[in-house]
Amino acid sequence: MTPQALLEQYGPREAMEFDVLVVGAGPGGLATAIRLKQLASAQGRELSVCVLEKGSEPGAHILSGAIMDPGALTELFPDWRERGAPLTQAVTADEFLFLSETGARATPDALLPDCFRNHGNYIVSLGNVVRWLGQQAEAAGVEIFPGFAAAEVLYNEDGSVKGVATGNQGLGKDGQPTGHFQLGMELHAKYTVFAEGARGHLGKQLIERFRLDAGRDPQSYGIGLKELWEVDPARHRPGLVVHTAGWPLDDSTYGGSFLYHLDNHQVALGFVVGLDYANPWLSPFEEFQRWKTHPRIRTHLEGGKRIGYGARAITAGGLLSLPKLVFPGGALVGCEAGTLNASRIKGSHAAIKTGMLAAEAAFEAVVAGRQHDELVAYPTAFEASWLHTELRQAKNFKQWFKKGRTTATLMTGIEQWLLPKLGMREPPWTLHREKADHLYLKPAAQCPQIAYPRPDGQLSFDRLSSVFISNTNHEEQQPAHLTLRDASVPVATNLALYAGPESRYCPAGVYEYVKTDAGADRLQINAQNCVHCKTCDIKDPTQNIVWVTPEGGGGPNYAGM
Repeated sequence: MTPQALLEQYGPREAMEFDVLVVGAGPGGLATAIRLKQLASAQGRELSVCVLEKGSEPGAHILSGAIMDPGALTELFPDWRERGAPLTQAVTADEFLFLSETGARATPDALLPDCFRNHGNYIVSLGNVVRWLGQQAEAAGVEIFPGFAAAEVLYNEDGSVKGVATGNQGLGKDGQPTGHFQLGMELHAKYTVFAEGARGHLGKQLIERFRLDAGRDPQSYGIGLKELWEVDPARHRPGLVVHTAGWPLDDSTYGGSFLYHLDNHQVALGFVVGLDYANPWLSPFEEFQRWKTHPRIRTHLEGGKRIGYGARAITAGGLLSLPKLVFPGGALVGCEAGTLNASRIKGSHAAIKTGMLAAEAAFEAVVAGRQHDELVAYPTAFEASWLHTELRQAKNFKQWFKKGRTTATLMTGIEQWLLPKLGMREPPWTLHREKADHLYLKPAAQCPQIAYPRPDGQLSFDRLSSVFISNTNHEEQQPAHLTLRDASVPVATNLALYAGPESRYCPAGVYEYVKTDAGADRLQINAQNCVHCKTCDIKDPTQNIVWVTPEGGGGPNYAGM
């Protein structure tokens, strides 16, 4: 049955009213909610604030490196240490290595740009930080609804955003209601703040509907893959930060790695590949597994045990790709908008800051008796903030990589090491992007095939064993949340022209080409494996794959990530 038919048969949906609704309980969404309650408390006002979260709890779907710049958190909670925030491992040392297949060249400390210096920052589990932020929000009176996926944007008659509706529960694979069917709920608000993270399902729709990206560069993304290890205590160096560039990626492919020594003999490590890569034979997952076998990386891991795995798309376009942040009735914050600073490999501080700025604008509007208009004070405050200054300095970072790693390295040094020493806050030149990531993929026949080694089960692993330790689960009888606009395209175009790249760019084994009984090829979608990384929605060369929300609570359930 169509959504409209379900409404006609089972409707109307129940509705709840709030002053401000937040979609997504990540650092940006929770910072928005907390700041709203802080402002209301300071003025002795009642303000109803609700946060919807599709994961089973705040933090369940959060995946990040992560090194956290505590600046924005300190603005939100000057007493975060006394409150027990899980920022316990300060960075003690930075290394930046350029890798060849067997060797490594370290960047001299005196030449390391400030964007790669982490003195004063903390190595964290961002999932744990978000769980703590959720506790602070609830203590302040925020209503958090975990396990409820915002599936639809609701609009007023004048076209402004009215709120959202949660997804229906209890549909069978055929889309028909089962005996457990339950219609979704509507949540209405004076203002709705969207904080779904990179390539948000509803944010993508809003950007298109309101043309928020008009006059901006196309957004650019990377896929970040991460593992968590327990390592030999003799190899553990708490607070050590290692970043690498180079092998195993070729000179024309954007990407790099991180390796962070947390406390408790744990090491977080990961690999990022820009989704504007050209060779359809490339597999980000396999590149990550191969990277771990490098002598300078394996020395951290040998004798250890892998205990966690996950993957997530990240925004990397920077300031030039930022859409307009507001529209009638709502706003975008954090990675939903794309405020991650790719040169620093940090986004949580930006998400918290934008959430606070959006909250301040929304509070001012509600107090003034306004609703469903544009919160113009938010982008104005953003443009006057330290975050905007930071992003201006890094505006060209990703673009330089299209000119090769050597040029990108040289220009990053000039823009983020030399120019600041000369007192220049931003480069006097600007490089623009012209194409979306999916348009860079070349036909398979024009590219060299890549032979990846088999996993050894000690340092390198396969996809399915990796998905298993991500604690991913979906109700198997629900309709697939990975949908195709045209079912004939995968075989007729993706397989024929690009050798089926979805079977390689997906980090969870969701897509595989199999033979029918008649010997024909068909695309099999194993939606239950999906870790909600959104890579397929971004990289599919024909944009035929569309990621939609599954039933709330489904997906990964990350622990310590």
